[in-house]
Amino acid sequence: MRLNDCHNFHDFQTLARKRLPSPIYNYIAGGADDEVTLRANTTSFERCDLIPNVLRGVEDVDLSTTVMGQKIDLPVYLSPTALQRLFHHQGERATAAAAEKFGTMFGVSSLGTVSMEELAKKHSNPQVYQFYFHKDRGLNRAMMQKAKESGIKVMMLTVDSITGGNRERDLRTGFSIPFRLTMAGALQFAIKPMWGFNYVTHEKFSLPQLDAHIDMRGDSLTIGRYFTEMLDPSMTWDDVEKMVGEWGGEFCLKGVMSVEDAKRAADIGCSGIVLSNHGGRQLDGSTTAFDQLDEIVQAVGDRIDVMIDGGIQRGTHVLKALAIGAKAVGLGRYYLFPLAAAGQAGIERAVGKLKEELVRDMRLMGCTSVDQLTPDMVKFK
Repeated sequence: MRLNDCHNFHDFQTLARKRLPSPIYNYIAGGADDEVTLRANTTSFERCDLIPNVLRGVEDVDLSTTVMGQKIDLPVYLSPTALQRLFHHQGERATAAAAEKFGTMFGVSSLGTVSMEELAKKHSNPQVYQFYFHKDRGLNRAMMQKAKESGIKVMMLTVDSITGGNRERDLRTGFSIPFRLTMAGALQFAIKPMWGFNYVTHEKFSLPQLDAHIDMRGDSLTIGRYFTEMLDPSMTWDDVEKMVGEWGGEFCLKGVMSVEDAKRAADIGCSGIVLSNHGGRQLDGSTTAFDQLDEIVQAVGDRIDVMIDGGIQRGTHVLKALAIGAKAVGLGRYYLFPLAAAGQAGIERAVGKLKEELVRDMRLMGCTSVDQLTPDMVKFK
């Protein structure tokens, strides 16, 4: 199987599985507990039908939108995700470059493997910095200040990960950072030698957003312990309100799922929220972002930009979310599998395929711009 054989999400996932050692593939693909929410994120879109209009004159289609003050050419963005240079040696460099090619926004994680400063200097498209709330308040301020000095305009605080989810695939393989593999997990690395060759012949793995603040070398701190020991489960709305004031710009909460929390985010001055269950990797049995979207848009859509992520696999999924009122849709595994399969070329092919779907589906819906997608164009079963 080659990159040219990939035409949809499932093709890219298959190619990534062929090229990655099993522990790394399962780290991307897996969810929490029984993975009920992981599956529901995609199936939730099947409970909603599109209602197209015809004879609307749709030769030219404009996919651009504005979210949190950022003008983007596509109504999708590449969500911040951790550890990308484990999946492919290009890591976030490939993600940022592919996003720039399509004129859209991308995110860099606190657990990212390329520095946000490097990417901000090299790329002109909007960049989001996603971070976690640490027990060390000074560390939180220092990380925000670093982002501000780098010229980043959008701060995204993840609020659904005050502790790590129970990801049993990782427990079975022994996946962790630093690596502490089981015998079976180690064998999977041995039978995928090309991944190992690329890993050892390229830039040494690091977490530059954290390296200046936390010692994560050797056995000092695993990713699992980072979540359980460094992050602060006592975080409150008062803490976040102070951070919004300190940042003084576009501030987004990622992981909001209830109407009450959406209203509170608007009240404290957030400019955006991402409805998200962390790709089904945290609280298994959680509702899906798509199922919450309509109620939350009706409650706060006139006060705050509402986005969603989780389970997006098709252009029609994006159109359904936009029609209900999402300002933009975040992609996660949708670009991570192509990254793992073929680096920047993989992401560009995947996003290009999605753009083709969006243009085709917009024409079939009778729409020439995303603001023409309205709630009367969807029907729940």
